[in-house]
Amino acid sequence: MRWAWPLNPVRSLGNGRPEAEGSQGDPGAMAGHSFPNRSQDISPLLASTFKDLYTGDVIGADIVANWIKSRGGENVYHEAFTEELQKLVAEYNCRLTEADRVEENIIQAQARARAEEERALNVLKVDAGEEFHKMELPPVASSFRWIVDNELLRKNHLTCPDDYITDKLPVTRAPKGKTEPGYMKETFSFKQRISSDLQDQMTTQIAHLQKISGSLSNVSLSTLTLLSTPDSSHQTKKTSKKSNASQEAAWKSSKCKAEGERECAYLAKLEKRQNYLKNPRFFPPNTLHGGKSLVISQEKMEKIIAEANKGDTSFVPVFHVNPPVVLFSDYEVGHVYEMTVEIQNVTSTCHHVRLIPPSTSAFAIGPVPRVIDCGSCLVGGIKVTLILCRNEGFSTGKFCIMPKKAWPPPNFMAVATVGFVTQDPFGIYPAVFELAPGQSTTVEVVFFPSSPEVSQEIYTIVCDNCQVNDVTVTGVGQLIALELLHVTGGESSPAPGEVTDVTAQHLIRFDPQNPHTTEEKNLVIRNSTHVELPFYWQIIKPNLQPSVPEEAADFTKIEYKRDTESAFSLNPDQGVLLPHADHEFTLTYAPQELKTYHSVIQMVLRDIPESPSLVKEGMLKNIPQYKAEDVIALEIEVKGSTEPFQLLLEPYAIIIPGESFISVNVRKTFKMWNNSKSLIKYTWEKITACDIVEVEPHTGVIDMNECCEFELTITGGKPGRVSHNLPCKIEHSPEPVVLHVEAAFKGPLLCIDVPSLQLGLIKWGESVLRTFEIKNLCQLPARWRMQESQVCLAERNEEISPFTIQPSAGEIPPLGSCSVSVQFTSPLCQRLQTILELEVENGEGSHLPVFVEVQTPQACLMSSHLALTEIYTGIPVKATSKLFNQTQLPAKYLWGKLVGSQAAFCSATVSPASGTLGPNEEKEFCIELTTNITGELKDLVLSCSIEDMTEPLFLSISGDVKGLHITYSVPCENGAASDGRQILQSPCDLLLDFGSEVTFKDIVKRQLILTNHTAISAPFKLEAEYFTGYSPTPEEICLSSGHLVKRRGPITKHAAKRAQSAFAAALLSHGKGVAFHVQPSSGTLKAFQQLIIEITAYNNMWGEYRDDLVCKVGDLQTKLIPMQMTVKGCPIFLQMTGPQTQQPIIRFGTHVSGGCPVLRSVRLNNPTPFDIRLDWEIYNQVEDDKKLVDLLMFFGDPFPPEDVDKNEAASTGSNSELEIALELDQPPIPCGSVYPALQTTDESSDTDSKEIAQESAMQKIVSVLIQPHEGVPANNPYSVTPRQIVVPGGGSIFVCISFTPHVVPETVTEVHCEGFALGFMSLDDKLAKTVPDKVLRKHGYDAPQLRIDLRASVRHALLKVDMDHDGEMMFYSMASDLIPDQPLLGVLTDSVMTQSLKLINCTKVPLYFRLLLSTPFSLASTDLQKNTKTSHSKKEETEQQPQLVLYPQQNMLVKVSFHTTLELLTYQHLPDTQMLPGFQVLQFENGERKLKFSQNLVIEYSNHSTQLVPVTAYLTVPVLELSCDTVDFKTCFVAQTKTEHVFLSNRGGCRSYWTALLDEQEKHNNDLEVFSVSPPNGILEARKGDQPTKDVLQITFTARKAIEYEAVVTITGMLGEKPCVLQLRGCGSYDGKYEDPHLI
Repeated sequence: MRWAWPLNPVRSLGNGRPEAEGSQGDPGAMAGHSFPNRSQDISPLLASTFKDLYTGDVIGADIVANWIKSRGGENVYHEAFTEELQKLVAEYNCRLTEADRVEENIIQAQARARAEEERALNVLKVDAGEEFHKMELPPVASSFRWIVDNELLRKNHLTCPDDYITDKLPVTRAPKGKTEPGYMKETFSFKQRISSDLQDQMTTQIAHLQKISGSLSNVSLSTLTLLSTPDSSHQTKKTSKKSNASQEAAWKSSKCKAEGERECAYLAKLEKRQNYLKNPRFFPPNTLHGGKSLVISQEKMEKIIAEANKGDTSFVPVFHVNPPVVLFSDYEVGHVYEMTVEIQNVTSTCHHVRLIPPSTSAFAIGPVPRVIDCGSCLVGGIKVTLILCRNEGFSTGKFCIMPKKAWPPPNFMAVATVGFVTQDPFGIYPAVFELAPGQSTTVEVVFFPSSPEVSQEIYTIVCDNCQVNDVTVTGVGQLIALELLHVTGGESSPAPGEVTDVTAQHLIRFDPQNPHTTEEKNLVIRNSTHVELPFYWQIIKPNLQPSVPEEAADFTKIEYKRDTESAFSLNPDQGVLLPHADHEFTLTYAPQELKTYHSVIQMVLRDIPESPSLVKEGMLKNIPQYKAEDVIALEIEVKGSTEPFQLLLEPYAIIIPGESFISVNVRKTFKMWNNSKSLIKYTWEKITACDIVEVEPHTGVIDMNECCEFELTITGGKPGRVSHNLPCKIEHSPEPVVLHVEAAFKGPLLCIDVPSLQLGLIKWGESVLRTFEIKNLCQLPARWRMQESQVCLAERNEEISPFTIQPSAGEIPPLGSCSVSVQFTSPLCQRLQTILELEVENGEGSHLPVFVEVQTPQACLMSSHLALTEIYTGIPVKATSKLFNQTQLPAKYLWGKLVGSQAAFCSATVSPASGTLGPNEEKEFCIELTTNITGELKDLVLSCSIEDMTEPLFLSISGDVKGLHITYSVPCENGAASDGRQILQSPCDLLLDFGSEVTFKDIVKRQLILTNHTAISAPFKLEAEYFTGYSPTPEEICLSSGHLVKRRGPITKHAAKRAQSAFAAALLSHGKGVAFHVQPSSGTLKAFQQLIIEITAYNNMWGEYRDDLVCKVGDLQTKLIPMQMTVKGCPIFLQMTGPQTQQPIIRFGTHVSGGCPVLRSVRLNNPTPFDIRLDWEIYNQVEDDKKLVDLLMFFGDPFPPEDVDKNEAASTGSNSELEIALELDQPPIPCGSVYPALQTTDESSDTDSKEIAQESAMQKIVSVLIQPHEGVPANNPYSVTPRQIVVPGGGSIFVCISFTPHVVPETVTEVHCEGFALGFMSLDDKLAKTVPDKVLRKHGYDAPQLRIDLRASVRHALLKVDMDHDGEMMFYSMASDLIPDQPLLGVLTDSVMTQSLKLINCTKVPLYFRLLLSTPFSLASTDLQKNTKTSHSKKEETEQQPQLVLYPQQNMLVKVSFHTTLELLTYQHLPDTQMLPGFQVLQFENGERKLKFSQNLVIEYSNHSTQLVPVTAYLTVPVLELSCDTVDFKTCFVAQTKTEHVFLSNRGGCRSYWTALLDEQEKHNNDLEVFSVSPPNGILEARKGDQPTKDVLQITFTARKAIEYEAVVTITGMLGEKPCVLQLRGCGSYDGKYEDPHLI
């Protein structure tokens, strides 16, 4: 859509005030006056639009005239400039003339239109008279659009009225009588709201207005309410068709003939324009060659067309309507309901659609959409959205648009505007319009945002048929937002100190390029706004930043100068940025010269609106005037540099070595590398003077970073050296590339194929023959001759040469060859060096050196004596000796036998025994000597013979022969020495000590080192003397050494550990308690071997052990090495913990104070081979115990064995006092020492009795023991049963450990019980106690004890209670809950209110308990069933409540209910002496009454302790009260009824259901009613606030006789309220003075 502002021409009136077309100036100001051409000063408008382009300095007319007159000089540029200037001046004058013509046409059209408006207005004034101004009619319709030349305006690219006014041309009608104008007719709303009386009053006024209705036919009714209902239409709709037909016939007859013909021709012309052939694809789908349906297949459509040709027509849908039926089922009269209907085109072509609204007035189709989305617009800009409105009804409608906040208006004149209906930032035009049936108009919606935000305003459209619709206008104001998303190769960053542009936002740097090359980069720029942005690119010179970093740039001095020499360009250079889209641009860098290019490319956006704050001074029809300018939106700094072509010749010069033959082409290859940034084009020149130099290929192209291989061809024209520089021209390069070439040329040349003649070494008297070739390397034949140099012969004083040459001379054809043989015969032994000379005719000769040597064989021993240092009997010893060939001739050798007096006891082997020595070869021989004697070797010689030598060579042998020597050593326990060597024990102090603190079942290893100091191997065997197990298999040996044997798969660590345990058990199966395993136990000790023997000690019983290791090596004497080890630790372990080093702990957990004993059955395992007796002692650990040691005294055995009846068994010795006295005379034996009897050898049966006697004699009577204090002996809360047990060897037994919780004081929350049980071990078997010289085992207090730590905790039984209220459960109930919704049904017997509480067991033990609660409360829980546990005692079985259990960290939901019953309501009237416990009546000052019930929910635990949870209920009851207690009617006339009112109040917070009971004492006159109460019953709601609720009781009194009457009215409630008593009194009389005249 193209915008041009202003929409209507603007001119200045005489007073200087601008007035737009259609302005309401004084209409009479122009009447009767001429309208001269007038111009308007629009310089402010031009200055605000074009800014500096308009206000800047201009070239005056005189300057232009002078420039044109100066034409005709010799300056070509001046001539071109003046010629161009002259063309511009001519075009400028032509445009001014055209502008003046357009301006004159607009001014004249305005004047004519204003005059026509004044004429029409004057006619209205004359017809209306003085009432014209009171009518406040709108202005007349403007005729400017029909007068101005629209084609002239379009030709000059101006907006004409036809562009924004879409009304149809008025059709000229025949003259008619004056009819009543529409604004004078009554509307439907007027008829409904104005009474007929008022219409009668206005009859005279309407009649007066009807007189002038004929003259107001041309008045614009855009500001009035249009007629839309059938009742408000003209009376012409009520006339019959006959009247319409008669009027039409009259109109036709009254028409002039010329006008009729003209209109008929016009209609025929219009019909001809529209009568064209339609495209078949726009026909319906059920016609031949018609359009295609998207919902019906083509085959089915063809069947439908075929049936249609037969006469059977089928409906084919063109549009799909959703929903197909619009049904408003649930509605109310006077409300407006809307529904959206979707119409979908189901054909493949476009179709026009028209919605025909329903004919009834109840339905309508709105002319304007409910939401108008103006889309997006730049801030400061103006966007116009055109909405086409069409009246689809059957009557003319008038519409008025106003802001939502202006509805409803006091009158439509107050909201009707001529211009736009403005709600910033929106405007709608026209504000008022009228549409005839089928007529359409365009509504302009203008959006002019002033800030970047989403705007929304609501307009109200009012129709004269009382329809009111709201239209929401939305739009988004946006700012310019461009973003550089992507640059090929990425953006660049300025280097430190680099000078850059001041305003540029981005920097793009191109790599250096060669001149006349091109590089491109792709830029992706995103338009982040939703508005199209026209743009163009411009390239300017950069505004560089100051060189000093601290100095700020002066932005006021920035100048934008176009860069005409820039090497950068963009494609496309202009266009439109689509809304919210990415656009790709190509930035091209094409340098032409060797320099650095630096430019700034700017994206300039066209016609960008100015800021709203700058354009507020110009407003047009309440819309900000649109002012636009070009804006620089994006600045990108681009840099690029150029560099010369980089070419490299490889090699850069060709120097042909040696000399070449003349007229022979010499070819050399070379390469030229193009290291430039682009490809190159080359051309090589050619040299033909004397020498010929050329390159192939001659010309071509080389890509960048590529090379081209060339071949240089040079042909010599004459002998000698030549030098040339061959140039190569490069396109666009000022300098060529030069290749330097040098070569030398020569004539014919002979060449010998060998550099020298090596005849080698020969024996004296032998001959040698050698052959070689002489080649002709030129194209000419060559004559030659060869002989030994005469100079060499003269030096040897020989005349005849020993060399024979065949042939010695000849001729070789071109490029041919000749074979020459040379034979040499040696006359004597010598070393000869001579030269054979080759002479070439007419050429250069050459020399051939000859070398030959003549000798005889000679060899010797490098050493004639062989001394052997290490010789052992029977062990071969090896030594080496060397032979040396003293000549260059090969020499054969042969070794002989041993010679000497000791040769019979020795044998020698030489390797190799025979062979040949090469020239000057030194060869080493291996001599292996074996001796069978000991001592020194003195007379032993070995011989060797050499071929061609007269005497053999002799080698003498000497040495000392030794025997076998073995030593034993044990590594010390303190580790290694500082130099890394292992420290060994002294040989005289050898001892294998396995430690004095060996843990039970711990495996200890020690090492014994066997060292063989000789080269003699010997067998060995080692074993323990006493503690030796059976011999294990090889697999078990591998397992014991820690190496796992791989069989079918890898053995796991657990399996290896299990195998190791089985291996140890097998070794200890002899039942001795200890086994020493030697690895290796036997084998062969190799020569000079140091063998480490590993001795592993296994144990399964405590004690002090000693033994000897027996070592036997070869024939040497047996060696005994002592071994000792002390094993400590308790072997007994618990089954549940296993054999572990840490002390076992039995945890009994946490238990309730005073609970039942807790039992733990513990299985004890004895892995030893002996039976062990355990005596248990229990100790408690007391906190803050300051005791350090315990002094223990025992008489006799501290732990004597007990019999079956738990009695101590008889001791071995006598218990008499005499024997005790005798025993005291024995010398004391220190504790822990070895008894003398145990040190003897057990050899006979007599010694056993002696040992027993000695042992009994040495038995201790009193034992005193001091040990660290760890606990206090006690029998509770822990105990062990039985206290003495015997654990069989290799077996197990069970003991019972119990814990009895004691009662914890109330002040203590939790008590921790810590203690331990000690099992003292004793051995009853004698052999288990000691083995002489081998083992000794302690028992009782001296032996290690089995310690079991015991842990338990005791705490009170306590459950955590979670409730809604803190610490208390509260119920708030009302007595009215007993009354159902229909009170007539009766009163409920019970009303239940339930709350929940959660019981949580936060302890670590299960808690057993019962819940106790009495009426009016009760318990109910969904968890009670699953948590119920059967009682364990008879007392618990007699309890009524079931026992519950809560396990640790579990919870239980308990529901507590409060029951409201009628019985509870009676408690409030009981005397204080009969009050129930926990019951209380609360009476408040405001009269309210509540009943309070307080109890405790009792939680009774299994240990009979209790826990209380408060439970409280408040029951609100009604309180009735009468405003008085007596009503006295006094004396009344008989049979006349008198009424009094009494207020019944309810001061309680609960509803009351009351009943009034009348108790009359006497009834007279046939039991006629005297007193009555109305109403007899009712409901009083609970009080609200401080004021009670009230009901009015109407008390009537009708005296039947002249007597006194009394009665009692009792007000009772259904909820136990206290009854209210009302005394009634009255007296009857026949006296007329008591008669009330108002009641007659």
